[in-house]
Parts: sequence; structure tokens; C-alpha cells
Amino acid sequence: MQTLKEIKEQLELTKTENLPQILSLFKEDERKNVQALIARYEKKYADYLSELARMKQMFFYERMQEGAQYICGIDEVGRGPFAGPVVAAAVILPKDCDILYLNDSKKLSEKKREELNLEIREKAVAYAIGIVSPERIDEINILQATYEAMRQAVNRLSVTPDVLLNDAVTIPQVAIRQVPIIKGDAKSASIAAASIIAKVYRDHLMEDYDKIYPGYDFASNKGYGSSKHIAALKEIGPCPIHRKSFIHNFV
Repeated sequence: MQTLKEIKEQLELTKTENLPQILSLFKEDERKNVQALIARYEKKYADYLSELARMKQMFFYERMQEGAQYICGIDEVGRGPFAGPVVAAAVILPKDCDILYLNDSKKLSEKKREELNLEIREKAVAYAIGIVSPERIDEINILQATYEAMRQAVNRLSVTPDVLLNDAVTIPQVAIRQVPIIKGDAKSASIAAASIIAKVYRDHLMEDYDKIYPGYDFASNKGYGSSKHIAALKEIGPCPIHRKSFIHNFV
């Protein structure tokens, strides 16, 4: 008879989709600690099935694009901060995409975003990032800067999309067919993937800026108007990455 440690090691090495076969081997084991372990892994498998069902729904809009080979999700991050650029990402996922847990980046933990960011970059057909500086935001306003970042991302893709799935907006000056989806980062896998890529990229950028311009707590607030950030603005004034059009009430 296998020990609890041996059973646990066997379950840990088993792919989630193969758990039922392994769990069935220990159904008759009457040891309470073994049954507790089985119950834990049965829940893990049930959660896995639930996630498969959720992800099937997340590809609803992708399935609707009949005849389209390359379906590109687009999203941005950084419209509201006082400092830093606005960043957009464009992501084309494969038709047989097997990435689980894609969701609006704001609904994911930092650890999960980092994990998914690497998986998306590895498995995507193509992805690209667009960045528009604080100076440009001040020059043309944040909405136009957001559109500009999105156009950059689309134009930098290694393949040309057949259709764009956008989070709520229609991007001007883009000839490709567009499908705006309200709260698309929580409804479309492609937009969710773009949301994650954009957020992780910008978060890392703001963490780097925190080392260059200490005192504003950029590593924590990512440029948003936290109380510590506002206090620093009032005490030491703006730095080169602040958006002048956003901070005039504080300096």
C-alpha cells in the first residue's frame, strides 16, 4: 500500500485533465488523510472543468468571426494615471488556444498576470505593443493618445489581422474591420490577453521609473493619483514623466 506522501507526489505529478484516472485508484482507500487528499484533488478537477467552460464562453466573439484567420484582440492600460505613458497591446491567439484563466487583467493577481504574460507571449501567433509618451498625451489628449497607441500596436504585428476585437472603442484611421465589445477584456479571450500583456508591460515600466524618479511611489501606484503620489507632487513638484494636463490641480 502506498504511503500518503507517495500518493501526494503521484497526484502532484499528474496533469489536471488526467486526475480522474489516478483518483479512481484510491477511492477504496479508507484512510482519512488519503480521502481528504482525494477530496482536495477532486475539487481541483471540478475547478478545472469550470474554467474550461468559462474559457469556451470567452471565445464566443472569436467564433463569431467566420472566415477570419487572424483575430486580434486590442486593449490599453494607463488612461487615468498622472504619470507615465499610455500602453496598448494587440494579440492574435491561435485558433486552438489552450491558455486558461484569461480575464480582465484587473481581476487577476499580480502573480497570475505575470504567469499568463509569459504564456501568452510564448503561444500567441503574434503580439505587439504601442506606447505614447506623457508629452504626446498632453499634446493631443488622452483619448487620441490611446487611439495612437492602439494603431502602433496593430501596425507592429508580424501578421495583418483580418478583424480587430476592441475593448469598447472603434479606432479611427484603421482600415481593418473592427468589433467594439463593451467590457471586452472580461468577455473576449483575445482582448483579455491584450489587457494582460499591456498591463504587465506598463507595470514593469513604472517600476523602472520608480528607480529613476524616486519619491512618487511609482512602483506601487503605477502613476495613479494615490495620496502618497499627490503629497509628493505638492512637496517636490512634477518629474519628466508627469502629464501636465493631469496634474494642474496639484502643482
